[in-house]
Amino acid sequence: MTEATTSCSMAASGIKKAQPAVAPAAALMQCSKVFGAYAVLKNLSVAFPQGSCTMLLGENGAGKSTLLRLIAGLITPTRGSVEVMGKTPQSNRQKMAYMSHAPMLYDELTAMENLQYFAGLHRDEGCACVGNPEMALRAVGLDPHLARPVGQYSQGMRQRTSLARVLQSDPEILLLDEPFSNLDVGSARQMVELLADFRTWPVAVGGKRTILLTTHQAALAEVLADRTLTLAGGQIA
Repeated sequence: MTEATTSCSMAASGIKKAQPAVAPAAALMQCSKVFGAYAVLKNLSVAFPQGSCTMLLGENGAGKSTLLRLIAGLITPTRGSVEVMGKTPQSNRQKMAYMSHAPMLYDELTAMENLQYFAGLHRDEGCACVGNPEMALRAVGLDPHLARPVGQYSQGMRQRTSLARVLQSDPEILLLDEPFSNLDVGSARQMVELLADFRTWPVAVGGKRTILLTTHQAALAEVLADRTLTLAGGQIA
């Protein structure tokens, strides 16, 4: 029987042809991470759908940052495997951006100089997603022509500059480790608005923006997150 005949028969009988499965944005399969004698993650299996925003909660040392770093490909699992859109994190690194709780900025440089420097690092690695520093700064509400070094910025401005640094690569998957750290309520709410706007940015070839964030300030991210997962004892509680 030909494929066309099969399709006609299925249509006539009311049976819908199965659509190909969409790989999750990121997934951990029976994943463990051991540092010395301490197992931070224990046989953890979890998937993060494309287009979702997941808030990760847990006490200090629960493994939230470790989980993000595994997905980002910055560390490798002791056991198990990690996939990003069906491939290894290293194979899909150009689709991701990771923002740690530290701003990772050079205080003596302006915001534009910082972003241009980091864009140059991506270019050296052969990444096509070098982005546009000026557009990234404007997207987070900063003047790209501000001549003041970031060492003189307020904490909120520094966090927005750090966010611009990761957004300039136009990532499909955004990994944020404590993005509201040291921010006042107004700055934190502005950060939430920026992330909500990021989720609406169009993606080539029908993709969707995905956010994974860790925080100790769940109330701030509740309006942004589709779901909340709590880590405890190396597992999802």
